[in-house]
Amino acid sequence: MQLAFCLYKYFPFGGLQRDFLRIALACQARGHDIRVYVLEWEGEVPPGFDLIKVPVSSMLNHRLYAKFTRWVEADLARRPVDRVVGFNKMPGLDVYYAADPCYEEKARTMRKSLYRYSPRYRHFSAYERAVFAPESHTEILMISTTQQPLFKKHYGTPSKRFHLLPPGIAPDRRAPANASELRVAARARFASEFKLQSGDLLLVQIGSDFMRKGLDRSIEAMASLPEPLKRRTRLIALGADDPAPFMSQAARLGVGERVFMPGGRKDVPNFLLAADLLLHPARHENTGTVLLEALVAGLPVLASAACGYAHYITDADAGSVIGEPFHQSAMNDTLAAMLSTPDALTCWQHNALVFADSADLYSLPERATDVIVGKRG
Repeated sequence: MQLAFCLYKYFPFGGLQRDFLRIALACQARGHDIRVYVLEWEGEVPPGFDLIKVPVSSMLNHRLYAKFTRWVEADLARRPVDRVVGFNKMPGLDVYYAADPCYEEKARTMRKSLYRYSPRYRHFSAYERAVFAPESHTEILMISTTQQPLFKKHYGTPSKRFHLLPPGIAPDRRAPANASELRVAARARFASEFKLQSGDLLLVQIGSDFMRKGLDRSIEAMASLPEPLKRRTRLIALGADDPAPFMSQAARLGVGERVFMPGGRKDVPNFLLAADLLLHPARHENTGTVLLEALVAGLPVLASAACGYAHYITDADAGSVIGEPFHQSAMNDTLAAMLSTPDALTCWQHNALVFADSADLYSLPERATDVIVGKRG
């Protein structure tokens, strides 16, 4: 079977991008041919992938995406495939992977009414409707239960077209048998790069789009720690984003020498093992895969309830979840309490590993492949 995958941009450190790659590889492993349409691709191309960089351009995103769609439609008319799988909302999809929240809901609740007269709104609203309208035949891969009611509210999408997937945590995120030794080795490697001493507490935050992920909230919470605790705490934020405004915030709050932003890294598992706590106080997050990556590595988590996967932290009793609406004071107090109780951190670590062994947190690529190749034309 010839499969076409469409996504606007691929880069190695994006959650949606990692999900796309693992699903495409799972389809390839079952013997299917993979063609990929993108505007941009960063990093290595897997062997056997037919990668097509669509040669269109525009200064405005909505016009760029419209040109992308028209070009892909024309190419597919010349070279048909059996299934078209999209990781961004667009017309003509057989299967859509719903990593993004409901655009219509955001447009009506988070924007002024005049916004709905803009060309940008008309484009993204039409593209979302092309996927979710009742007359569409697109099958929808859902990775969180939080957004399905919103799509049904705005479009009346039939329930039978939604397919809820389990999480898809990569196997290399699981804590190996020698995790304790690897933790010591990782912290030794990080000692000079991040000024990390043996008795220091290491906080990590992982994910691009720092403002949406709440990095400013993490910095403020760290700065609010009692002085003795603050002196021995370091925060490392990994992700592809501009660090300047956040480093300025850290300097203004007096923790500039304790906050580090080294960009995207390929050695994320080492950070998960070396850290004492993952912070993820996102403003909005359809899932939050990194919460589960921390959990299976045995790393306790402090997250906001805005994350679709936050319930797993509660289910596993592997950390704390800050309720919505978010209050900075609640995060400040919770962080201080968590770091002040080493026994609790150890207990949460144990609980996380037990949960990781018993729950299905890994089969997203295989389940997605079942839907993709099983869809009836």
